[in-house]
Amino acid sequence: MTDTAATAPTGHQLIQGYLKSLDASPGVYRMLDAQSQVLYVGKARNLRARVSNYVRPSGHSGRIARMIRETASMMFLTTRTETEALLLEQNLIKQLKPRYNVLLRDDKSFPDILIAKDHAFPMIRKHRGKRGKDGSYFGPFASAGAVNRTLNQLQRVFLLRTCSDSVFESRTRPCLLHQIKRCSAPCVGKISNEDYNGLIADAELFLKGRSTRVQADLARDMAKASEDMEFERAAALRDRIKALTQVQSGQSINPKGVPEADVIALHMEGGQACVQVFFIRANQSWGNRDFYPKTGAGAEAPEILEAFLTQFYDGKEPPRMVLLNHEVENLDLVRAVLSERAGRKVVVGVPQRGEKAELVENAARNARESLARRMSESATQGRLLEGLAEAFGLDGPPQRIEVYDNSHIQGTNAVGGMIVAGTEGFIKGQYRKFNIRSAAGANSDDFGMMREVLTRRFERLLKEDPDRQSGAWPDLLLIDGGAGQVSAVHEVMAGLGVDDIPMVGVAKGIDRDAGKEEFHRIGQRPFALQRNDPVLYFIQRMRDEAHRWAIGAHRTKRAKAVSATPLDEIPGVGAARKRALLAHFGSAKAVARAGLQDLQAVEGISAQMAQNVHDFFHPQG
Repeated sequence: MTDTAATAPTGHQLIQGYLKSLDASPGVYRMLDAQSQVLYVGKARNLRARVSNYVRPSGHSGRIARMIRETASMMFLTTRTETEALLLEQNLIKQLKPRYNVLLRDDKSFPDILIAKDHAFPMIRKHRGKRGKDGSYFGPFASAGAVNRTLNQLQRVFLLRTCSDSVFESRTRPCLLHQIKRCSAPCVGKISNEDYNGLIADAELFLKGRSTRVQADLARDMAKASEDMEFERAAALRDRIKALTQVQSGQSINPKGVPEADVIALHMEGGQACVQVFFIRANQSWGNRDFYPKTGAGAEAPEILEAFLTQFYDGKEPPRMVLLNHEVENLDLVRAVLSERAGRKVVVGVPQRGEKAELVENAARNARESLARRMSESATQGRLLEGLAEAFGLDGPPQRIEVYDNSHIQGTNAVGGMIVAGTEGFIKGQYRKFNIRSAAGANSDDFGMMREVLTRRFERLLKEDPDRQSGAWPDLLLIDGGAGQVSAVHEVMAGLGVDDIPMVGVAKGIDRDAGKEEFHRIGQRPFALQRNDPVLYFIQRMRDEAHRWAIGAHRTKRAKAVSATPLDEIPGVGAARKRALLAHFGSAKAVARAGLQDLQAVEGISAQMAQNVHDFFHPQG
């Protein structure tokens, strides 16, 4: 059921009025302010009992007391079980991002290693996303870097191919990886299918933590090859054993008694929190990652950890064990939710002694050090933002800066780029790319391209957030360019009725040297900063990041254009049929010249599809 009371008094008296309509059902409640913005989303085993806690006029923490005072209405939704309430609560928190809830701000997926099984000679590669392809998956790894290091180790020890199927099929001689002993070159028959599958099996044993068995098998094979006087093979096996030994000695934090776990430690200081996660799989450390959750205006450690666990494993399969350094609210409920998501029992607890406690202490130390570094960087960033406000005469340090740049080559593949910086540095999740649609791109009109980008950006902001409540509105615009670009942006903003956002053009000086930048503002003379001013370096970093982002978007677009063919425009011709046609005829031009019978001879091309392709290139009348 749902109730709202937008006109009711705020605070304890308002909440008291809702108790009459509540029963002992489990469910989720929302607290809203006078503008109907969600302040907090909570769950309850017993809605009436939980909400009645807010009726008390005293005994609350400062955070809860502020939240109660700001509450102007509430909404309720009952569920069948408390577990359902917890899941619904976390979904609503991620969707609504309430001010007083703990919110995990970085919930990207983690990469795996995939040994694909859809080819006679399976390839090994990095995989991110849903595990939908046929093959064996190993992960998660903390980062792409951790995956790449492991892939590098596997290549040295097991000589598995990493090339795509198309590259594999087109090889006529071994590639460089075979020459440097990183691949067994199955593409040109340097290894039999049986022997290659043996390497695959050994690699899977290694990734399952059974490297000692693999090493023993290699040693036995080396001894036999030596006895049979197959000295070249024995030397190759010796090199693989040496590489495996180096891998084993170089691995860090490899617990003997913990085959599979996530080690999660929370450290709080100065109103900020850092959660460090170590991934232990197959008795090996597969890297670590730090997170900085939004702490809901002062939540305590048990609440932060509960919110982190339920949000972190939303869409990720939990391991068999989760080791923590703090107790968590509603531990039994969290265990039940994680076990339900995993489809098996998940152990969640705080170890007190032994190897598990050592793992947790190591994670806690990393969380403490990571938070200290972040706080130091934030303090430096704060000083730079204050310097920026002073240099440009702003009312205060900007909380969100948007930097714009364009990239093209003589008007082709024109792209606009926007990067965002704030109190915590670059906010890469909010970068945007704009494919230039107007004639400004083709005409190499930089002013016109800037007008288009800013028009599209702020028309969308005005439509989606006219009241500027989302935090997506900038406090400062930096434009890569001089007076002309600033004038074009000013014209756009004035036309949209947005005339209260400062904008500055960053142009290189006469010699176009870094350090001699000139800054342009509407109605004011250009000026420069001292060459050794930290604020100047800060602006240069933002300008260079915008340039990098725009150039990258342009190169991606250009690469797609280079590989594009007329076949892409034929309805029903997808990637597989496109490959079949190009493999059969050699080029799109040859496909265009082909007769109907020739098209029908292509594997995977039906008579009707052949007719469609032929009609596309030979329209009637």
